[in-house]
Amino acid sequence: MNAHTATPEAKPAPVVGVDVGGTFTDLFFFDAAAGRFRTAKVPSNRGDEAVGFLEGLKTFGPVAQLGSIVHGTTVGTNALLERKGARTALITTRGFRDVLEMRRRDRLHTWGLWGDFVPVIPRDMRFEVSERVLADGSVRTALDIEEVKAATQAALAQGAEAIAIVFINAYANPAHELAALEAVRTLWPNENIACSAQILPEIREFERTSTTALNAYLQPVVGSYLKKLDDALVGEGFTGRFHIVQSSGGVMSTVTARKLPVRTALSGPAAGVIAAAAIAEAAGYPDIITGDLGGTSFDVSLVAGGKTALAAQTTIDFGLVIRTPMIEITTIGAGGGSIAYVDAGGMLQVGPESAGSRPGPVAYGQGNTRPTLTDANIVLGRINAERPIGGKLARLDVEAAKVAIDTHVAKPLGLGVMEAAEAIVRIADGRMAGAIRLVSIERGHDPATFAAVPFGGGGALHAGALIKDVGLKAALVPRYPGVTSALGCVIADIRHDQVQTVNLTVDALDPVALDARMVEEAAAARAVVEAAGLAVDRIDTVFELDMHYVGQTHTVSVPLPVEVENGTTGIDRATIAAAFDAAYQASFSRLLPGVPAKIVNLRTAAIGRRPHFDLKALAPEAGATVDGARRGSRPVWFAGAWHEAQVFARLELPVGATIPGPAVLEQPDATTLVDPDLVARVDALGNVIVERA
Repeated sequence: MNAHTATPEAKPAPVVGVDVGGTFTDLFFFDAAAGRFRTAKVPSNRGDEAVGFLEGLKTFGPVAQLGSIVHGTTVGTNALLERKGARTALITTRGFRDVLEMRRRDRLHTWGLWGDFVPVIPRDMRFEVSERVLADGSVRTALDIEEVKAATQAALAQGAEAIAIVFINAYANPAHELAALEAVRTLWPNENIACSAQILPEIREFERTSTTALNAYLQPVVGSYLKKLDDALVGEGFTGRFHIVQSSGGVMSTVTARKLPVRTALSGPAAGVIAAAAIAEAAGYPDIITGDLGGTSFDVSLVAGGKTALAAQTTIDFGLVIRTPMIEITTIGAGGGSIAYVDAGGMLQVGPESAGSRPGPVAYGQGNTRPTLTDANIVLGRINAERPIGGKLARLDVEAAKVAIDTHVAKPLGLGVMEAAEAIVRIADGRMAGAIRLVSIERGHDPATFAAVPFGGGGALHAGALIKDVGLKAALVPRYPGVTSALGCVIADIRHDQVQTVNLTVDALDPVALDARMVEEAAAARAVVEAAGLAVDRIDTVFELDMHYVGQTHTVSVPLPVEVENGTTGIDRATIAAAFDAAYQASFSRLLPGVPAKIVNLRTAAIGRRPHFDLKALAPEAGATVDGARRGSRPVWFAGAWHEAQVFARLELPVGATIPGPAVLEQPDATTLVDPDLVARVDALGNVIVERA
């Protein structure tokens, strides 16, 4: 790891983290100079997010006075899931235009005989040209530039808005791709051009083609979205820095985001995991399972030893493979806006269809007539209908929610309204518990040693159910659960990742040549981080190798214990071999003596470490009392019966307060529910720890 000290700003201007979700836009304002923070939650304006974005920023005063804005977005994710990207073309080597369709011999329904996959680039938009580079980088067939120009003109004639260029073995020699890129630029009317040599110069043609194609597919969508936000900020006189959270949990400039929108595929959820990990570790819980319950989805991630898990690639939806570093996050369609219905087989289902922010749950009174998970929680008395979060609505329509549940769930199943509402919640709880088991038990982790960290607008309503259903040891509810992802935007480091294919055995490796590559890659990655313009304490450079034994297909990530000093890393074969043995042993509990090890890829990450955010700033003020936070009581439905639950203003509870269930802890951005057999306590940082009584 290479560390460079950066000079921080003398008086840093205020920074705002903004997380735009499907239902709400969450904001966290931090003024380091004054040592103060504020939070806000406003409805998202689906289809024109700039409206909610600016509305939220203005709650903190003039936008022009802000120093920087860091944004977590789901625009790219939604475009992929809903197949609403741009019309895209592909130029590729003759004979390889069907790589996107062939994939990795996977099927949508593993045991079924039906189901198909439609690539984001249709076959008639994939153009082949004459060129061939061999795996060793030598040229077998020269590139025909005229064919490239003809393919470009054909793509434009068919209405293409973006274009991807992927040649076979371009990772070994990018000359043909770069020449084609220049030829396309002379004819293409915009900047929506993606070239695999610049997106993912890595071996394996499907992953490289898929990632490059999806990047091109997203460029017009994400680019126009960011331009709309940029224009809106300029219109408000904003002259500071505007950055985007990456799927890896790092931050990048909007310039980089426009070029590499594929790296924003899990932007919003990643910011939440970063914040949850920091909060939990500071509270003494290094092993956690995060659960971000928003209006549309439930996002789960496991953090062990205080470290988030990074995956080299992910599948956003069947066949849509993106190979770029991402925090491992599992997403299911079970949010507060998830619609409950009885299917053709008479089974109660919740999601994945969501009412979103428009029209929203039935109780919002905006035209929806189908019940949602939020409607069920309202009917059960768990959400205060007189003080809804978000600040837009004066009150929620409980009777309308009851009618919707009665019509669509209770009567079809022969249940009472309350029993039907509880059944909706139990179905949703079961789906959330299943997602947590997927990232814990099925990967060899004992959930009894982990604490849940529920956040988002609805996560803390289901903390007790998750503790009991999965067997977690506790739940840690952050001080501001509804804006945790926005807080993550503020504290996330700046990060830039690069990859190069090596494709050599350790024995055949030239350590001097690899060392020169590593030094060059480190300098290039650091330059991107430095250009971002945000204050950092230092820049760390991290090296990893993708390696496997000869004859194997899948690789393990091998961190290298080296750093750049005096223009060299000092890397040698012995260091690489020892690092590989340690990583392989940790993954598979055995080695394969006598089998040569092979290096597939070199990965380099430059990480600009942001100034430390002291989470003690979020702690309750001195002098608070339990009685002062008490807000009476109300009936809440648990396990088939009404219980009188104590109600508290959560943010007014003092450190050390112990609240036995049943209880409801209310705050402007979220509600925490304490079941009758659980107890809640407030720790030194203002977090609420929910445990078995």
